Amino acid sequence: MSVAEPRRIVLFRHAKADWPQVTDHERPLADRGRMEAAEAGRRLTDTGIAFDLALCSTAVRTRETWKLAVQEFPHRPKTVYEERIYEASPGELIALLNQTPDDAQNVLMIGHNPGIQGLADVLAGSGEDDARERMTRRGFPAAAFAVLSFGGTWKSLEPGMATLRDYWAPAE
Repeated sequence: MSVAEPRRIVLFRHAKADWPQVTDHERPLADRGRMEAAEAGRRLTDTGIAFDLALCSTAVRTRETWKLAVQEFPHRPKTVYEERIYEASPGELIALLNQTPDDAQNVLMIGHNPGIQGLADVLAGSGEDDARERMTRRGFPAAAFAVLSFGGTWKSLEPGMATLRDYWAPAE
């Protein structure tokens, strides 16, 4: 695999969570979230990206989102449940991506706001006009995802070096 081939990162916010009397980390998906997670999985499949690796927060709502979304995929990528994604800043998420093995061409990160939206904003030095406009207008609601690409190694990933290629959010 050549580092000249663009790498892709898809930043995926967990679907709509419920608010039962549990710790934030243990919050499950709401009924609407379960439907939106499956829909997001179908939309991720429509991108045509074959993911090599999924990095998923250990929070209940992100694990449930991933479990429902990946059922829509033609093949399941290697999945790593990573506690450092929970409550991470964009800088901490970049540091985590910098540790990604270079044999992973396409990575999906399932996480939380404000970190996921902040990371999309920080990484996207440029973007497809329509995708950037939609992301700016909608923000990053539950179950939204952004597709970014960049050239180089994971270790070289830094702010401003990616291009926002696509953005999707469920209709509310």
